[in-house]
Amino acid sequence: MPETIEDYALIGDCRSAALVGRDGSVDWLCLPRFDSPACFAALLGTPEHGRWRLGPAAQPRAVRRRYRDGTLVLETEFETTGGVAAVVDGMAMGAPDPYLFRIVEGRRGEVPMEMDFVIRFAYGSLVPWVRRTDDGLVAVGGPDLIRLQTPAALENRDFHTKAAFTVRAGERVPFTLVWHPSHLPYPDIADAERGLAETEAWWRKWSDRCQYEGEYADAVTRSLVTLKALTYQPTGGLVAAPTTSLPEQPGGVRNWDYRYCWLRDATFALYALMIGGYSEEAGAWREWLVRAVAGRPSQAQIVYGVSGERLLPEWELPWLPGFGGAAPVRVGNAASRQFQLDVYGEVLDALHCARRVGLPDDENAWRVQRALVEYVESAWREPDEGIWEVRGERRHFTHSKVMAWVALDRAIKAVEKSGLPGDAGRWRGVRDAIHDDVCRRGFDAGLNAFVQCYGSRELDASLLMVPLVGFLPATDVRVRGTVAAIQARLVTDGFVARYRTDPAIDGLPPGEGAFLACTFWLADNLALQGRRSEARELFERLLAVRNDVGLLSEEYDPRTGRHLGNFPQALSHMALVNTAHNLSEPRDRERRRETS
Repeated sequence: MPETIEDYALIGDCRSAALVGRDGSVDWLCLPRFDSPACFAALLGTPEHGRWRLGPAAQPRAVRRRYRDGTLVLETEFETTGGVAAVVDGMAMGAPDPYLFRIVEGRRGEVPMEMDFVIRFAYGSLVPWVRRTDDGLVAVGGPDLIRLQTPAALENRDFHTKAAFTVRAGERVPFTLVWHPSHLPYPDIADAERGLAETEAWWRKWSDRCQYEGEYADAVTRSLVTLKALTYQPTGGLVAAPTTSLPEQPGGVRNWDYRYCWLRDATFALYALMIGGYSEEAGAWREWLVRAVAGRPSQAQIVYGVSGERLLPEWELPWLPGFGGAAPVRVGNAASRQFQLDVYGEVLDALHCARRVGLPDDENAWRVQRALVEYVESAWREPDEGIWEVRGERRHFTHSKVMAWVALDRAIKAVEKSGLPGDAGRWRGVRDAIHDDVCRRGFDAGLNAFVQCYGSRELDASLLMVPLVGFLPATDVRVRGTVAAIQARLVTDGFVARYRTDPAIDGLPPGEGAFLACTFWLADNLALQGRRSEARELFERLLAVRNDVGLLSEEYDPRTGRHLGNFPQALSHMALVNTAHNLSEPRDRERRRETS
């Protein structure tokens, strides 16, 4: 079982997802949707909690892996003393039931292979009832049924299903794993070779639509494919990550469930998708957003389920020891109950971005926006939990006030530039009041920097957003001072921490890695200040920390070179696409967002 987060690669079908380790093990498999409890859970515990390893019988001399160009089809090649074999992995696109295909391919000589299959449902807690079939096995546990099909001979031993076979050059041995509701007739036979061909063609057709033509095309395409894989196609929602509880600090307690859709990601996602030319996906995400926030504005949440679900109770799984011993393992996310003022600005900015790039507006969407901005008028003076979802007391976070300003600003632009109905004059007065308040109470003249919250002298990397959303120009002396202070106090080896963790602020023990999205934001700021060579150097350092198949986690430890947090992380890949665009465009178009 892999020991580091970056040892994993992602496969998925835009409904469900799996992580595949460098050793050929599937250690985390959610079926039939990202947040489904019908999953293996070995990523968060031990192989006995669910695992499907398919690889050489002996330790290989070398392991090489790659995604086939423009796809989410993964090849892992094992070189042994007797030859070379590869395992080709993917999840079939467009199949009635989600299914995973694995094909063992002999490439040189002969390689003894083995399979070890441990089936556990309900986050590794349920041992299902298994019975053999002519072509494999069927496992049933509660509402879930999975069917394994393969010509390889299977053997049951100590609640494991095993196989041993030798693959020679030119031979191919297929495996498929199909999920199906247990109360319905067994699923049809799945064809691994057909699934591979159709899935590869589907992804190539999708990635060939990418319109980004800058110098970082390969990295951008891989990030866009990853973002597409994290979308839930039935509704258009986009999850932050396909995993839960991968630790932000090795062995620590900062372990959260990210298999949900954050409103805060809306603008980043829309802009990244539109950079790539994917207006259909951007439109679906916008429609998900409007449906999710519909209702009383005071009841808007920061995070929802993939279909817009609001009840996301957080609970712990004590039977799982957690990745690397990090505990607790959590399901659900209590941050869904927090008040975070900034998300209103993110929603208004996302829909402003949609108008700027040509997505047609509609009356219902504008009604929702008006209700939200009118709520911000009355609520912007309230303290909140802020962008980082602190679990300490509410505070007047400076970034939250900046984003309240964004909410008013984008509403005014909708009236003045797009002709939508609204009281722009009144909103302009509130916008100016927020701006004055932030500049007076959120800026510390002694530090020459904006600070994390009113009355504090702590810094916060979220304030790198000040010029990116148009609150102040990047060349403003206060912005320059803030960037310089963040570089001096929050940067380690070029990578930016969100803030200095403090139990008094966030209610948790201190310690976490550098936040990759914040580091991309620093590169954006440097570019906006005309420091393009520094921005490019930082961006290329970020590209260098991607794992061998081009994926990024949420955080990174520059001292150990290890990825931290849930994986792969949508926000990191959104930020990569946006910064690549900024560095590839003329200087007068370097802004991450269209703010005019």
